[in-house]
Amino acid sequence: MSDRMAQRVQSFGTSIFTEISALAVQHQAVNLGQGFPDFAGPALIKEAAIKAIQADQNQYAPSPGLLLLREAISQSYAHSYGLNYDPQTEITITSGATEALIAAMLSVVDPGDEVIFFEPAYDAYLPDIIMAGGQPRPVRLRPPSSPAEPRWRLDADELRATFGPRTRALVLNSPQNPTGKVFARDELELIAQLCQKHDVIAITDEVYDRLVFQGEHIPLASLPGMRDRTITINSTGKTFSVTGWKIGYALTTPALTDAVRRSHQFITFATSTPFQAAAAAALSDAVNSSYYADLRHFYGEQRTRLQQGLQKAGFEVYMPQGSYFMLAALPAGWNDDAAFCRYLTTEIGVAAIPLSVFYSDPGQATHFARFCFAKSTATINAAVERLVGMQRQR
Repeated sequence: MSDRMAQRVQSFGTSIFTEISALAVQHQAVNLGQGFPDFAGPALIKEAAIKAIQADQNQYAPSPGLLLLREAISQSYAHSYGLNYDPQTEITITSGATEALIAAMLSVVDPGDEVIFFEPAYDAYLPDIIMAGGQPRPVRLRPPSSPAEPRWRLDADELRATFGPRTRALVLNSPQNPTGKVFARDELELIAQLCQKHDVIAITDEVYDRLVFQGEHIPLASLPGMRDRTITINSTGKTFSVTGWKIGYALTTPALTDAVRRSHQFITFATSTPFQAAAAAALSDAVNSSYYADLRHFYGEQRTRLQQGLQKAGFEVYMPQGSYFMLAALPAGWNDDAAFCRYLTTEIGVAAIPLSVFYSDPGQATHFARFCFAKSTATINAAVERLVGMQRQR
């Protein structure tokens, strides 16, 4: 039949994010589901974009990205993490971290290669592996035992057993969406040891690196032996509250950069020129100002505000170490997190995302709802008021 779709996309249904967001609009729910800020980004980055547009920086950028932005990224990583990347040969600008992820996957994974990732996992990883023809090998993080010990745990023996002769790549997200886990140094050292032992490329998604509240963000590439086998992915969307601009980037060796750019040129070729110029201005300013500390302080306050509100509404809350997401256990009597989140959106007027959608096998999921605190105080307060009302109804 002429309308037959390719096998690689047959398992990709409409995402729960699209469904919940549509329900939120339909039922005028307070949206704590999808992970984007509902407040303005800093004036500096917006003004820089306007200036770039008015200066007619509106045509195609070079495919690797504006050199000005690549230089700002290089300066930022050297300043914050002691990692030095050549702007000419080791940094590529992409249309968000999402494009960087698929470009990296297509660049290093051949059909039949195995790719390890940690579940629950951001929902793009599994489709990216499938589209590259890879074989997914999930390693499930162990859920926290109680709100008093909210950290998700990595089983070292399970991770070791997952590596094999066909393992080609490992995807690491830290701080992690959806759990908020920040991988500790000993966990990263184990991952690094195994990647080197089995000659595996690490693809690290570090878009929440500036949002760490407990512990510290340690780039995997900063560990001994890992810089030359790691593709580090980041973006400006989360850090500067401009998720719609889609300015991401990949940092790696010249050889792996060449591979990433070969894919990138045929995915998007280049991304928005004026927004690249604005991102360069914002990154350069942040290195020399209190911006990152102020951002972390603001999100720390919103994290506490949502935690206290959810607890007031009767939820067991599991505090994240990083990112801007928070997990809460389902109320008594609920065993289906997707059904609960639909109920929450349509009947209570607060949108959240079920944790089961972050598993390749939803039946293996722990029953949690994910709430986003990248929201204004007014939005969080409105959501809490409705959730407390739900408790009164029970």
